[in-house]
Amino acid sequence: MASSPFSLAGQVILLTGGAGLYGRGLSAQLAETGATLVLASRNVEALRVVAAEETARGYTVHARELDQGDEASVLRLRDSIRADFGRIDGLVNNAVSRPMKSVQAPLSEWESSMRTNATGLFSITRAFGEMMVAQGSGTIVNIGSIQGMVGPDFSLYEGTSMGAIPDYFFHKGGMLNLTRYFAALYGPRGIRVNCLSPGGFYSGQNPLFVERYCKATYLRRMADDRDLGGPVIFLLSEASRYITGANLAVDGGYTAH
Repeated sequence: MASSPFSLAGQVILLTGGAGLYGRGLSAQLAETGATLVLASRNVEALRVVAAEETARGYTVHARELDQGDEASVLRLRDSIRADFGRIDGLVNNAVSRPMKSVQAPLSEWESSMRTNATGLFSITRAFGEMMVAQGSGTIVNIGSIQGMVGPDFSLYEGTSMGAIPDYFFHKGGMLNLTRYFAALYGPRGIRVNCLSPGGFYSGQNPLFVERYCKATYLRRMADDRDLGGPVIFLLSEASRYITGANLAVDGGYTAH
């Protein structure tokens, strides 16, 4: 019987930021596909815990160190994956740095954010994209945000200590067009590049915000760690073989208004 077009069995998939808000759920769901999963971030100790938990479930998961804001670190990771596995079939750009806490934050925090989330995103996409081009195949999925698609609704945050932070809107918006750029650049070589833009993800936020946000979605709820893996797997797999340069909103209908 032919394998499912959604299968990632036998592939080598790199997921950056595999222990955080999105990363832990993505780690579990990608591991379940049967891929060899490599997790990479600055907090390699947290990744080793995740890798051990997934290995205990019978899956193949490795933890590697990565400072996305440091090109030398990006290239070391690329070279180690090439040496250990011989190829890379999928890259999921999920890592993110959130140094800014308000619009009044010092410019040094904006600059730190851009080093990881803009320059670092370009660096890792180029490094692994060129590796994919050399081998003649591969797929890249960027984890964006609806905050790269629409402006902020400040009324959601009224009466809470939460807020909309400008650097996130800036680099997630830039991620959308960088996705299109690399899709155009690598498409003739058989490499697909897409973006997935999640909506609000529940993590114990202020109940006022949660209530308002849920009412702003068609599904009347926030996302959880079961909602992102399926779309990511779809974009990595042969089931999406004619999709590139696209942005998939996974937001319960928030941006469909």
